[in-house]
Amino acid sequence: MSADTRVLLQPSVPNGGRPGSGCTLMLVVVLVAELMNALDGSVVYTALPSIQHDTDASGAAVQWIHAAYALTFALGLITGGRLGDLYGRKRLFLLGTGVFTAASLLCGLAGTAAPLIAARVVQGAAAAVMVPQVLATLHVSFDEGSRARAFSLYGTIMSLGSVAGPVLGGVLTSADIFGLGWRPIFLINVPIGVATVLLGLRCLPESRDAAARRLDFTGMTLAGLGLLSIAYPLSVGSARHWHAWNPFMMAGGLLTLTAFVVQQRARTARGRDPLVVLALFRSRAFTAGVAAQLVFGLLSGAFFLAWTLFMQDGLGLSPRQAATGFVVASVGEMAGAWLAMSLAARHGRRAPQAGALLAAATLGGYAWLITDQNTGLSLVLTVVPMLAVGLGLGMIGAVLADLTLRQVDHDHAGSASGLFNTSTQLGIALGTASTAVVFFAHSPVGSHGTTVTAAFAGTLGYVIAALLAMWALMLRLPKRLAAQ
Repeated sequence: MSADTRVLLQPSVPNGGRPGSGCTLMLVVVLVAELMNALDGSVVYTALPSIQHDTDASGAAVQWIHAAYALTFALGLITGGRLGDLYGRKRLFLLGTGVFTAASLLCGLAGTAAPLIAARVVQGAAAAVMVPQVLATLHVSFDEGSRARAFSLYGTIMSLGSVAGPVLGGVLTSADIFGLGWRPIFLINVPIGVATVLLGLRCLPESRDAAARRLDFTGMTLAGLGLLSIAYPLSVGSARHWHAWNPFMMAGGLLTLTAFVVQQRARTARGRDPLVVLALFRSRAFTAGVAAQLVFGLLSGAFFLAWTLFMQDGLGLSPRQAATGFVVASVGEMAGAWLAMSLAARHGRRAPQAGALLAAATLGGYAWLITDQNTGLSLVLTVVPMLAVGLGLGMIGAVLADLTLRQVDHDHAGSASGLFNTSTQLGIALGTASTAVVFFAHSPVGSHGTTVTAAFAGTLGYVIAALLAMWALMLRLPKRLAAQ
């Protein structure tokens, strides 16, 4: 390893002190990029009716406006993380952010559904290159004294973006800025993305895996095919009424991923660079953290979709009233993140575990309220419990990434980040697909009133079970954020 590379891999914040202005700016840059991605994953939900009207999109095209981004993002994360290890995380971050910004402009300028879907594919692929560099850069650039704060802010941004996306989409579309309708939900990324690239050129440190030599194209192909075979039916299979080929496609995906693991082991044994560093899974903290993040994505995908339908179709709330619930949940998540940040240094895994129990207990009470009040549930009782639910979820998301990645070698930070983010996206896809079983099976599309409220109350039982499973998985995380 050269002297220059050793310097680049050293923490940027010395002696556990407080971050200086340079590190603060670096943190802002990478977190703004993460926020753009988190928002773009969900901002289209409330804008889809307007997009469909303006572009004359078919039902299938409307679905692909969302799925095109989600699929390409999920498929590219592992490769994007490894590219950062190989060619430099700053370089890949700037490249991904630049392409993401350009694709956002194309989305905003699209006149019909086809170019919009194509631009969303490019946008998702660029996000897959950009996002893994965020966690990797945080991991290698902050020392023990400041890493917990940095990762807590990351968790806050990730949670806030996913919850606030539908709210922002509704607000911008309704505002009809300059008569542009839904287009500002994409165009807003352009000035932010340009500023992020310019500031990133100035303040981001460069880091890479000095021992890595080349990209594993065979592994990349196997991983992509395997993930696609699983993610595609999860993302669009339910809308196609779960045709018989969907389970077989998913089974083929699992077999392909098995072949990928065998290929990665053989490549490692021959001394060649693997796409995924399988040695990462020797750490019980990393394995448990990735599994917990998968479950976190699953319960998020199931809960927020069903909750949105419960408020509007079950209780008859307007979109604006339903957005109030998302705002309250966002406030709770921000408060939970800051609370976890103060608790994690001394209590380690107990902080996110307490968050999981708080969210589970609150949702248990929420289910009782819904069963008791049914469609007569007031707006206040519908929204206020989300403050405690958001608090609990924020306590989980804020520190889970740090507890999972803190023992990862800096050289493998990109690969580890790609795996962590992939588990999130697959979890969300699984959770969204699971609503076909836990919610829509009891409340078919078009249902209203008590049918919807009863289905949502039943869905909460599955969400609570997922939270308790997360609590158990987190028993294998570090007991405290002590120095390595």
